[in-house]
Parts: sequence; C-alpha cells; structure tokens
Amino acid sequence: GIVMSMYTLLRNNPQPTQAEMENAFEGNLCRCTGYRPIIEGFKTFTKEFCCGGSKDGQCCMTFKDKDGVEVSSALHDSSKFMPYDPSQEPIFPPELMSKDWQKPWPSLVVKGKRVTWYQPSSLDELLSLKEKFPSAKIVVGNSEIGIEVKFKNQLYPVLISPVQVTELQKIESNDTGLTVGAAVSLTDLEHSMKNLVQTLPEYKTRVLVAILDMLRWFAGQQIRNVAAIGGNIMTASPISDLNPLLIAAQSTLTFASKRGGQRAVAFTTSLFTGYRRLAVEEDEVLVSVTIPYTRENEFFHGFKQARRRDDDISIVNAGMRVLLSDGVGSDNQKVLDCSLVFGGMAARTVSATATEELLVGKEWNEDTLQQADVSLLESLPLDPSAPGGMIEYRKALTLSFFFKFYMMVKQNLANVGSEVELSDTSATTRTERTPAKSSQIFQEVPENQPLRDVVGRPVPHLSADRHATGEAVYVDDMPGQPGELYAGFVGSTQAHAKIRSVDASSALAMGGVHHYISAEDVPGSNMTGVIVRDEELFATEEVHCIGQIIGVVLAETQQLAQEAAKAVKVEYEPLEPIITIEDAIAAESYHGEPDKLKYGELETELAASDHVLEGEMRVGGQEHFYLETQAAMAVPQEGDGMVLYSGTQAPTHTQELTATALGVSSNKVVCHVKRIGGGFGGKESRSISFSVAAAVGARKCGRAVRFMLERDEDMSMTGQRHPFLAQYKVGFMKDGTVKALHVDLYSNSGWSLDLSSPVMGRAIFSLGNCYKWKAIHITGNLCRTNIPSNTAFRGFGAPQAIAVVESIMTDIATTCGVPQEEVRQKNFYQEGDVTYINTPIVESLHRCWGELMERSDRERIQKEVVEFNRRNTWKKRGVACTPIMFGICFTVNFLNQAGALVHVYTDGSVLLSHGGVEMGQGLHIKMEQVCSRALGIDISKIQTSNTGTNLVPNTSGTAASVSSDLNGGAVKAACDKIVARLEPFKKESPSGKWEDWVKAAYFAQVSLSATGYYKVKFPNFNFDDNTGTPFSYYSYGAACSVVEIDTLTGDSQVLKTDIVMDVGNSLNPAIDIGQVEGAFIQGLGLF
Repeated sequence: GIVMSMYTLLRNNPQPTQAEMENAFEGNLCRCTGYRPIIEGFKTFTKEFCCGGSKDGQCCMTFKDKDGVEVSSALHDSSKFMPYDPSQEPIFPPELMSKDWQKPWPSLVVKGKRVTWYQPSSLDELLSLKEKFPSAKIVVGNSEIGIEVKFKNQLYPVLISPVQVTELQKIESNDTGLTVGAAVSLTDLEHSMKNLVQTLPEYKTRVLVAILDMLRWFAGQQIRNVAAIGGNIMTASPISDLNPLLIAAQSTLTFASKRGGQRAVAFTTSLFTGYRRLAVEEDEVLVSVTIPYTRENEFFHGFKQARRRDDDISIVNAGMRVLLSDGVGSDNQKVLDCSLVFGGMAARTVSATATEELLVGKEWNEDTLQQADVSLLESLPLDPSAPGGMIEYRKALTLSFFFKFYMMVKQNLANVGSEVELSDTSATTRTERTPAKSSQIFQEVPENQPLRDVVGRPVPHLSADRHATGEAVYVDDMPGQPGELYAGFVGSTQAHAKIRSVDASSALAMGGVHHYISAEDVPGSNMTGVIVRDEELFATEEVHCIGQIIGVVLAETQQLAQEAAKAVKVEYEPLEPIITIEDAIAAESYHGEPDKLKYGELETELAASDHVLEGEMRVGGQEHFYLETQAAMAVPQEGDGMVLYSGTQAPTHTQELTATALGVSSNKVVCHVKRIGGGFGGKESRSISFSVAAAVGARKCGRAVRFMLERDEDMSMTGQRHPFLAQYKVGFMKDGTVKALHVDLYSNSGWSLDLSSPVMGRAIFSLGNCYKWKAIHITGNLCRTNIPSNTAFRGFGAPQAIAVVESIMTDIATTCGVPQEEVRQKNFYQEGDVTYINTPIVESLHRCWGELMERSDRERIQKEVVEFNRRNTWKKRGVACTPIMFGICFTVNFLNQAGALVHVYTDGSVLLSHGGVEMGQGLHIKMEQVCSRALGIDISKIQTSNTGTNLVPNTSGTAASVSSDLNGGAVKAACDKIVARLEPFKKESPSGKWEDWVKAAYFAQVSLSATGYYKVKFPNFNFDDNTGTPFSYYSYGAACSVVEIDTLTGDSQVLKTDIVMDVGNSLNPAIDIGQVEGAFIQGLGLF
C-alpha cells in the first residue's frame, strides 16, 4: 500500500515536494519503522532531495567524533539508486479505456447471493430505484457502509451507486455560492475549492478556506479520493467534520424523489432528529448542497480536535460564522448574525442557539467573549455518562474553540493583527506538521576490517526488496492445500458469564460449512497456557472475557467461515465482571501472591530524607497492531503427525501445546515460521491458542485448516500491553539526591496468567532505572480481571516502570528547584556499582548522557524554549531529557539458551538454521553476518532456512531483546566447529579458496554439518532473600525531545528528538537504528 501510494503520486506528479510526498501517506500505516526510512527512501523522488555528494573524496556524511573514532551517517549509497524516468512507465491499458468516457455508462445490475448492486445512469432511474427500494443504501466510496457490513454485521440487500448520475457529480459556481453534487468526491471538491480561492475575492472564500482546512485533516488521501460530500451529510454522524461547517455556512440541501420532485431545504441542526437520523423521506435522494460565499463583513472558521492530527475522528469539532456591522477595523462593530455549530457534544450535530441569540447586537469585544463563555456552558450540557467520556475536556474545547474564533476574527478585522497582542497570536495559529528531517550517526568498522567481513556494516534487511514489492510470503500468502478449510472463531460476547447452551445448527446448515469444533473434539487436553495451564482451549461452562474462544466453524472460504461463526447461537447467564485495576483491588481478585522485593532499610532512609512525597501514577494499555494479524495453517500428516505454519514468536511453545491438545508427543508436531509481519510480543503466547484450535480442527476433519483473523477479531480476542497503577512514597534530600523508594505496583493482567508474572518481574527489576537508591521496596500485584489476557509487549513491563520512576524524578527536581537533568545525572550509577538486583555496572550511562547533551545542544534549546514561552501566551514548549538502562537476558535463566544448525554444501554454499524468528527486526541478516565472519566467507554464499522445530529443537521465544546474543552465539559455535574441521585442509593449501577446502574435506569424509549451542548462565533472582540476578548486562540510552502544546486544546507536536543508544558493538547499524527509531515512535504512541 505504501509503495502504491508513492507510485500513484509519481504518476500524477513526477517530482513532488516533500510535503506533497508526506501527505500522500496519511492513510498508510507502518507499525515497525516509525516511517523515517520510508520517508527517507521516497525523499529521493522529491524536489528537495540531496544525494549527499562528497567532499575531498570523502562522503560528506562521514566524519570523526571528538575521540577520533570514525562515525558515519551514510546508511546507504544513494549513487547506486536507479534514477526515476517517468517516460518508462507503462501506459494505461487501452482496452480499459473508453473512447466515450465523458458520456454516462449504461446502467448496471450485479446480483449476488445476498446483495444486489445497481448503478443507474440517470437521475430519473436513480429516483425510480429509490422508490422501488426505499430502504436501499446509496453508496459512493463505501467508507461507511463497508464498515457497517464488515464490522457491524449489517446486511443491505440492495445497494445503489450514483456515480454515473450527472446531477450528482456536478460542481457549479455563481456569484453567490457553490453548488456541489452529492456524489462529488472530497478530493474533487478540494481541487475545485482551491481553484476558487485563487480566483475569487478573499472575503468570498473564507468559508471555502475553512472547509479546505478541515479537509486537510479529514481521514487520509485514499478515503478522500472516494468518499463523497453527500455521504458525510446523510450518515448524520454526530462527529461529522463537515456538517458543522455546512450548517454554520447556512448551506442549502436539494433533495429529490420520484413522488415529490425536488425540494430545497435549509441545512440546520433541526434536520437531525436523533443519533444518525435525518428528517428525510425514505424515497428521497440528496442531489446537491449549495454553500453560500461569505460576505465582506462575514468571518468563518472551522475547528477540530482529535487524538492525533492525521487520519482520526474528532473528539469535538465546530463551524463558526459571524456577520458584523459595517466599519471594518472599528472598535464598536456589532454582531448582526452568527452561527456556532458543534459536533461531539450530543448524539447529533447541535447549535449553541442561546449563545447565538446572545451575541446578536453585541459588540465584538472581551465583555462579549466572557458572556458567550458562560452561555456556551449552559447551551451545551454534556451528561457525565455521555458516550466517549472526557466530559470536562469536551466542554473546555467548546470554550477554547470560541476563544480562538474570537481572536481570529479580531485579527481578521485588524488585517495586520495590530489589535491582537503579539503574545496572543499563538491562539490563532494552527498546528502544522513540518516536513520530516533526520540524520543517523553510527560508529564505523575499523579501517583494517576486510570488505568481505560485513559485521558492523549497514547491510540491508534480507527481505527488504520483497517487502517493498509485496513478494514476501506470509502465512496467508501460502498456496492453498487440496481440500483446505478455513476456520471461523466463535468468541464470547460476554465479559463474564456461564454458558447455558451452544447451538451451531444454523451454521452447519449453510452450504459449504463442514464442521463445528468445540472442547468435545479435543483428543488430548483442553487446558492450555505457556506458564501454567489455566486456560481452556475451548470454553465449556464459563467464559471469562469477551472474545474467549468457544468454538471454531470450518468452512470452504474465509467469508463463509466468518458468516457461519456469527450464526452460532450461544446463550449466557451473565455474571458480574471485574474490568479495571480498581475493580480488582476492591474485589481482592489477583493471580497468586504478589512478588515482593526489599533492598535496604526503607524506613530508616525515609526518616533521614529532607523530603518525602507520596503519589500515584497510571500507565494505560497499548494495542500491538502488528500489520499481519494472527494467522496459521495446520496440515495433518500421516499417522498422528501435524505440521503447523504459524505466525508466532514461539515455535516451540506452539509445538508443545499443540501436541498436548492432540494427545501426542512433541515429535509428532512440527512448527514452521518463515517470517511474521510484526510481533512486538503479541505473538509470543497469544498466537498459540488459535494455532492449536486450527490443529484440532485439522485432526477432526483430516484436511488442512487455515485462518487469519480480521483486525477487529484480533484486537478484541488478544491481549495488549499491561495497564499499570503505581502507588509510591519517595524520600530524597534537598539537593535532589534520592534516598528511598516504596512502590506498590498493580497490573491489569486479564483473565488468565499468561506472561503477566515475568512482565511484573521485569517491571520490578526496571523500576529503579539508572538511579542509585539507598533503599527500594516494591510489591507487584497481578490483578485478575475479565478482559482478554494481557501479554508481552516491547519492553515487557519496563516501559511502564521507567515511566513511573521518571515521573517521580521530575517531581523531585520540581520540589527541590533543581534542573531536571542535574537531578537525574547526580543519581546515576557509577562504574563498579551494583544495582538493587545484584547486577554489576560495568559501564555507566554517563557517556550516553554527555553525548546527548552535546549533540542535542541542550543549553541552546533550553534558551530557545524559554524565549518562545515568553513570547507566546497560548502555545508553550518544553524540553525533556530521559535516560534508560535496560537489562538484557530473559529474567528466568533456563530460557537463555539457543541452538543453530549449519550445513555446508560441496559447492561452498551454506544453509543456516537457528531458533530465532524473523519478524521484521532483521534477525536473519544479523545471523548471516555472524556466520559470514565466523566462516570467513562472503555473505552471498549463505542462505537462511525457515525457522522450524524440526531443525532446531527446544527454542526460547524470540523476545527480550536477546535473540541476536543467544542465536548469534549458537551460530558462531556451529561455524567454529566447521572451521576447525577445515583447518587441516587450509594448512595443506593456504592459497586455496573456500570451495577448494570444502571439497577436500568432503572427499576426506569430514562432516560439513554442525550444530551449535549457546547459553548464558547466572543464578536466578530470588525474591525471598534478594539473591541472584535477572540480567547479564545492561544497554543504555538517552533521549532529548522538544514538544509544543496548544494550551487551549491540548494539541501537541514533537518538534525534535535526539536519541543516543549504546548497543555495544552493533552487528548491523542500519537494522539497529531502524529498531531504535521504531521503538521510539511506538513509545510515543503509548505515552
């Protein structure tokens, strides 16, 4: 999708600006990279692109740091890029072009099993169809109906497309306004309005400019290309972005019906009769909307506040218009007429009628502003239980929007802004995204390192080309097996309930549906779970969360399986659910006993502290949103065998739990993983139940079974990052030196244990971050609730814990009146220290921190922020620097082991297998780099096999930021064995080549295949006596960000971030930089 968006842009604009290029991707999602490398790659097509060039024979992006170490920011050689040549693009296929494309196409009817699609060619035919099928839905872009059908299970037997009806596609302008056909796409509307803004007098186009500003943030470009203005009106959404503007502009709607002809209706809020309901006859069709131009003393602005600027629905939006008396620029201009229309403040779009009436006759001054604020609060009541929540915030937004409108009009009246205090102009400026700029710096390899040795060099991801072209094969891309069936999951619709009955008869009666699978069909154990077996594979008597698997329907197609799954009837007896952490605390609902860590004398250190603060902090959950949803294919083998092709981070766990469910030994089950489309921990354990269920279905029917969850299924049935609550007490000295910390941690673990225990463990181990505490006591409680079990997610509890302690450090600095960076730095561990969990500090954070201060130019930035805040009343900037110390290793020692298998063939080529899973993070290329160095051969000779339990057994999940360490050690161990076997042949022929030595060894009957094994051994941490340690070493990092916030709306924007990471000797800087940047963006989404 990203590649096609860029291709579409280039076909229409061979050399776009960077801003145009970035805008083209507003509707595209990338979860892994943080977009930067995509933007950098596509920037080469833009007008602003700089190729880098060279200076004095050296790349301009390579230089030495202050210690004389050569560093570089050249992650690629852009001179090798093939130049873009528009003349070489394929022409549009002539056979698909209509010679008479300007003429309406003939009418079209497409009949399906459940739906009939009509495409009339004239307005009369359209009205006749609507008369015949009054409940039929009219579809243009399908951006609303498609969602209702796919995700809300709606069925519309008759759909009508009006895109060939001329009257609905017209855009006509006259002296008083603009008439737009209801089927005109938002993109066409945007182009037309931009042309009018260029040609008409400024005062006439104020309403058009406001609509254009709103369209800028209306969904993404792909949606605007197909969505129509009429759809925005007729869906009657209470958070429609355009309806408040159209109503405030006093637009007119033209409806038509076969029975009543045409009628023009003033577009007012009274047209909405309720939630998504319009006062329109069933057989009427919206033909057009007429938008009047603004008059000379009339001012118009639109406002929208969403959780993010790009491609998001509104929390509150508004359209505001005021007509003032003559005398532009005078102090006593009075309001002749006004419109204040809001979305997101009721179940329908509403006008602040009382405030509008209050304003008429008033002078446009601060007294009027104050009166209007009081009236707005009274005119727009919002019940505390209103859907969407954020009641006080939404109320505040109405006042903020009106204040912005007031200031904008004042500025408009003054023309040059002289009537508005300079510091107040920040209320009138809109938050705009500036084109992205970035640079990446990494340490170069030593000058004497052979070119053949690619360790430490920025080598491209093995599948980079295939990812870009769409040729990378994932589970659902695999060819279908003969007789293959598709699995549709029947999930609980109740958070907590007893199952009274399950009736699958309606589903089984559907043609093409073969089986319904439930607990009765499990040949082995129906109990599953990665640490303890506390989950039912198929729920039998009771469900504990929405989405819990009750059964599986097997059918011939994906669509049929999903429809059949929805046809399974489950009767419940609802039970009281526990949803939040607070609910669980009140009910004393926990998984087991809490973990307790005690280090130092807490009470003694608190008593010796100058200050003691108490507080609490919450960190919310986060959806993994991997681009490839949970997917697997189970293929039964002869005997009791089963082969699974699964999108999992944990092939061995998948193998073991499948064998348990099938009642066979693990050697009867093989799990293959070629690659997965993102995991972030969400496929470490929660993928397994779905795969096992598919295997049970495959065993039952004797046919291959596959599935790939829809996005809504995936998000509702799988867990996410654990929400945390921290209640703390901290003691510190008046200079900011920390003394003691006591924290009670609570995580919302969901209904089963899953990985919540080790997640809490890492949170406890990370809570001190990089600071040396004299005493630290932590209690970790796992709250048992009725939500899908929360699970592993990048950082595994550490991000939540570090966020807590960093918030505490901020409070300490504020209390002491000491600069934030000073408080942090003075409390850093020093080299030689030992942490509160007994891990020695071999290297400290000081170097990272110092380099961050220098590269971010921290002192200059702080001065600029202070000056900006002095000059601006309503927008403020802040700068924050945050350190991190992240422990490396699985916190349970037995998991810190890995295996590898290396085959060398007689032509010198090498096949590499290891236990890690490639999920986009570049593990395979790193392992090939290790193999290349260990064998002393060119990396082009190495091929990595799919990960499989038949190749490397008993693997740990690919997680914990340790896969390169463990699997790399195993790969090296295997290669070292082969190198040792080849050593005699190298001595016999020192001038020979790799291929010569390999053949010589083969003819001498020397094995050219080797296994490798690697482990990290240290004593497990014991909470009872605080002995052992959970980590073998730490990685360090620090980041400095500058953020701007609109204090009136809460709108925020990260202006600049510098990150310095110490990852040791990077195996592949290009991959590691991508991981750092992607993780930062993912963290930005969390916090």
